Amino acid sequence: MQRKKFLSFIGVSFFSAVIPKVMSAQSSKPEELFFKDDGMIPNSKYPLLVYRGAFGAKGMDGAAWLEQKFAANNWTNSWRNGVYPFHHYHSTSHEVLGIYSGSALLHLGGEKGQKVEVRAGDIIVIPAGVGHKNLGSDGLGVVGAYPDGRSWDLNKGLPGERPKTDQNIAALPVPSMDPLWGKEKGLIKIWI
Repeated sequence: MQRKKFLSFIGVSFFSAVIPKVMSAQSSKPEELFFKDDGMIPNSKYPLLVYRGAFGAKGMDGAAWLEQKFAANNWTNSWRNGVYPFHHYHSTSHEVLGIYSGSALLHLGGEKGQKVEVRAGDIIVIPAGVGHKNLGSDGLGVVGAYPDGRSWDLNKGLPGERPKTDQNIAALPVPSMDPLWGKEKGLIKIWI
């Protein structure tokens, strides 16, 4: 089928309905959330980033899309699961979470932090040291990954974790690519 016939066959309205939604979701700036050290959870000088409606594929297709997108931008060592139901943070790596199904209420930044709703299509970039906890979810599916495929540790803000975790966090480089945007924009422009 020729291009003109094809376009008239599917209709221009298809493109005017679909393309702006994709472009607006991907061109919007992420939400930037800052959390201060609360004595137990170190948090970070870098903001946690929330990309709302960053991708359209849902379910297993969405999970596969996230794994491919993250890997293409050098965020690997990925997994599929959820978010732990207790405050925790990582000191040996930053982390990205892509929500491919369901929704959740996350408590970010530790006990004195902020409650944030996330849903399928959202991507969250969590700087090392920033606390996160699942307060409740419905059908939640998450793909997680780490810059350069780093190994991650699990800290809960318990006595004895610091100052070692603080030293680990301070030694981490800023990732060379954003998990969604690569070298175009995102954390590589925001975290400098």
